[in-house]
Amino acid sequence: MFLRAGRAALSPLVRSLQPSPVAAMSTGTFVVSQPLNYRGGARVEPADASGTEKAFEPATGRVIATFTSAFKYGVKLHGALPNLLEGCRIIRDREDEIAAVECINNGKSIFEARLDIDTSWQCLEYYAGLAASMAGEHIQLPGGSFGYTRREPLGVCVGIGAWNYPFQIASWKSAPALACGNAMVFKPSPFTPVSALLLAEIYTEAGVPPGLFNVVQGGAATGQFLCQHHDVAKVSFTGSVPTGMKIMEMSAKGIKPVTLELGGKSPLIIFSDCDMNNAVKGALMANFLTQGQVCCNGTRVFVQKEILDKFTEEVVKQTQRIKIGDPLLEDTRMGPLINRPHLERVLGFVKVAKDGAHCGPSYSGGFILMFAANCRDDMTCVKEEIFGPVMSILSFDTEAEVLERANDTTFGLAAGVFTRDIQRAHRVVAELQAGTCFINNYNVSPVELPFGGYKKSGFGRENGRVTIEYYSQLKTVCVEMGDVESAF
Repeated sequence: MFLRAGRAALSPLVRSLQPSPVAAMSTGTFVVSQPLNYRGGARVEPADASGTEKAFEPATGRVIATFTSAFKYGVKLHGALPNLLEGCRIIRDREDEIAAVECINNGKSIFEARLDIDTSWQCLEYYAGLAASMAGEHIQLPGGSFGYTRREPLGVCVGIGAWNYPFQIASWKSAPALACGNAMVFKPSPFTPVSALLLAEIYTEAGVPPGLFNVVQGGAATGQFLCQHHDVAKVSFTGSVPTGMKIMEMSAKGIKPVTLELGGKSPLIIFSDCDMNNAVKGALMANFLTQGQVCCNGTRVFVQKEILDKFTEEVVKQTQRIKIGDPLLEDTRMGPLINRPHLERVLGFVKVAKDGAHCGPSYSGGFILMFAANCRDDMTCVKEEIFGPVMSILSFDTEAEVLERANDTTFGLAAGVFTRDIQRAHRVVAELQAGTCFINNYNVSPVELPFGGYKKSGFGRENGRVTIEYYSQLKTVCVEMGDVESAF
């Protein structure tokens, strides 16, 4: 059931994506008719057929394509900065097309996919502006001597993306890398192989020199090869904690810096003096974007006892209004999970949760949406990252109590608080052990603000000015203006 505008916007790469004549809800099957690796400014066949990776249709688990892993790539470093502003313009002009591809690629609603594309072009625009302002520091020394520092590129950077935000993650990693004068080899998830290719073609159309942004398809073996390659200077990874640990271990053997944006089990604290309407909307935003498949989701919702019943009642009402279905329809707000194996994993958590909590509605056929009330801190659905649309609601009495419970986790990616007391808000976020905190909102991602975590949720940052430091290296130059005073 393609929207007429959406179908017209699709690129030749996915023109073979057609509606199934059998199931109206199906977004169809795509046939790989063109190479999905991108090197030297063009799509290419893999340079070395050393293995294959399968891609699965969302919700059914059916294999829809097999990709040959690419183990060789060519990268050229250029002194000129890429035309990120032109890339930004192209993305804005092609927003509907890219959003439709992202929707098919991932399963998220077309409404949400457009928001992802907006944050993508905003990221390119932001780093295009920062690129010309990167500067070092002048330090005056005794006797007229002086020193200075300068920012220099790292070289070849590797970006390894996740399947929940395919185009956005590729943009968030490539824009600062290219702005700092680096080249990037990007490996998308085998579940969502198409979006990064569109970005590569947009960069080429924008005038980015061939070889500055390259795409290789593959799975774990391809990622291992890239992390261990002697020409790679840095690795930026978004994904699970176990995989992040392996990325860090492999990169450490080559003394490569890494940026890790990993999982989370983030707390969202709702105080009794909150604006109830905003708090409920914030809780939905914290749990149900991208079908709940968001690493920074506030899935542990702590609600002060005085308003627990009212809050839960409002959450139930709002949850029942969420339109679930074909993600290409304009009024849909939640599509299917990424694939059947993941659906079964999430349903496993739901089954366990139902044994100890009061649970709201859930669905099958690739779709699921649920809240669990009266949860306890020791429940599996509260302790482990589900990565699905499952909200766990817990009660609390005091500020000190909820802070201790909120921080009782190995994760530290995000946290949030809803209260009208601004002094309390700042006091609470100062105590929360999380890298990204929200006050009276949740899951907003302005590109001007750094994003990243504490503890096992990773380190390094994406977005914001500070990310320049993670894609460049600092050189110190000491200039002597007098005679050398030798000790010999």
